[in-house]
Amino acid sequence: MRIPLEVTFRHMEPSAAAEARIAEKVAKLEQIHSDLTRCHVTVEAPHEHHRKGKLFHVNIDLTLPGAELLITRGHNHQSHAHEDVYVAIRDAFDAAKRRLDDYARQQRGDVKHHASPEVLLDAPVDVPE
Repeated sequence: MRIPLEVTFRHMEPSAAAEARIAEKVAKLEQIHSDLTRCHVTVEAPHEHHRKGKLFHVNIDLTLPGAELLITRGHNHQSHAHEDVYVAIRDAFDAAKRRLDDYARQQRGDVKHHASPEVLLDAPVDVPE
């Protein structure tokens, strides 16, 4: 990466361990796509007025030549897995990997293109006699 990793913690104390885990995850993303030019990760804890467990929210902003990918994970009220900041980080980076894989496939031209409805209408139809 040409620009150093940026990590922001909101509504919580900065954690060296969480920042180290994020750096490991970013290094793995760089193996997939070496053209990363910027990565900004925001880890946010809910405000202190929440009564139930804290659900962490993780945003990852990746910049590549010609594209910017924004991955947002967290505040899933269905699951309490994101009460652990490391699980929230893992899930966000799993989603980032999928998005980066999709982007790389598009760049290579490996994406399927479906026939448009007009083409389907012009196709000959076999009518049984």
